[in-house]
Amino acid sequence: MSDTMIAYFDMFSGISGDMTLGACLSLGVPAEWLNRQFEKIPLLGVKIRREDVIRNGISAVKLFVDESHHSHTLDELQRLDKLEKEYASEASSHSHSRNFEQIKSLIFNAPFSEYVISSSVAAFKKIAVAESAIHGVPLEKIHFHEVGGVDAIVDIVGTFLCMEYLGIQEVYASMIPLGNGSVTCSHGAIPVPAPATIKILEGVPVKASGNAFEMVTPTGAAIITTLASSFGDIPDMVIAGSGYGSGTYESKSGLPNLLRIITGRKPAPKAIENEYIFYEKVCVLTTIIDDMNPEVYGFLMEKLFVSGALDVSWTPAQMKKNRPGNRIEVICKKESLDSMIHVILTETTTTGVRFDIVNRAFLERCTIDVETVFGKIAAKEIKEPSGAVRIVPEYDICHKIAHEKNIPLHEVYREIMAATLT
Repeated sequence: MSDTMIAYFDMFSGISGDMTLGACLSLGVPAEWLNRQFEKIPLLGVKIRREDVIRNGISAVKLFVDESHHSHTLDELQRLDKLEKEYASEASSHSHSRNFEQIKSLIFNAPFSEYVISSSVAAFKKIAVAESAIHGVPLEKIHFHEVGGVDAIVDIVGTFLCMEYLGIQEVYASMIPLGNGSVTCSHGAIPVPAPATIKILEGVPVKASGNAFEMVTPTGAAIITTLASSFGDIPDMVIAGSGYGSGTYESKSGLPNLLRIITGRKPAPKAIENEYIFYEKVCVLTTIIDDMNPEVYGFLMEKLFVSGALDVSWTPAQMKKNRPGNRIEVICKKESLDSMIHVILTETTTTGVRFDIVNRAFLERCTIDVETVFGKIAAKEIKEPSGAVRIVPEYDICHKIAHEKNIPLHEVYREIMAATLT
């Protein structure tokens, strides 16, 4: 089992900020610890409260946010007074809202890690950009009402605090189900999904649910699109735990209105036959092209490698009507599949891509430094199935040396290989 801790957001009934925090508390994050963190956010003055509930026989946590007051040291009071003065002019006309700069200031003035601060600001920026586009108002003029309140700050900052507490390093998510109908906000009645939610979810796979209520809130959409690296089936993992956060509305689909977060560790590649041979699952993508400018292929290969491809190749193919073409094959990790498909469909003339998930056996390898007559250079160290070690020089390095020294490439290889035997 690897050391990488991952989380999978199973959004069978959507996602909101309070559902996310509730699921985190269900996973074991103490509410008392989270409240101590919220005390570090100037001008916030809230406490969360958990309530254990049962939904369709499943134990879950419903989260509540209560106004509270807490004491501060003299230094804290002086800092708060400065912030209050900075906000005074805006607060007179927007007493129940904050703008994006004020929210950023609150977060940046809290003593949290770079991960928590940058992720929280990124999530709020998604909402700000969406609201700016929808209302046709410059970003700096946007005032948040529902999402500018303490609830949204608690939900967003609290989520990233919880991810850090749980040691989550990678997040994956299911396809997002959307509700329908309408909801009332400060601007009046608006359709569900809310325009801000739709804007935030651009580029993310969604599906209809048939439920006539707001399954995904703008806050929930901002949180999951900031956290998740991909949307789809649950990744391979060794499950460590699961938590359920409860929403407010009752679903008419028969499913409980819950968000499930599953945590676990990435499975380490397993040995087969002996300890030096490993296997893993990878994706193999193929497409055949007969109408593309040949000059594009080089750029395509570069783009695929930059996007996470493990290997890229093309072989000649005889197409229909006796046209010559090329069969493109790309190997990648499962989490890079969407990126590979996007690159191929964007950068080539093909209209479709086939892909399969296959097993791959491989030998362990690493990069080492080798002392040679050309100085210290990098080379690959490969462990054979017998346990013997094989050193392979890197072509790009040998190519560079051959040009700089003006000697044949095979001599460079020979000198480096000789150095590995000493």
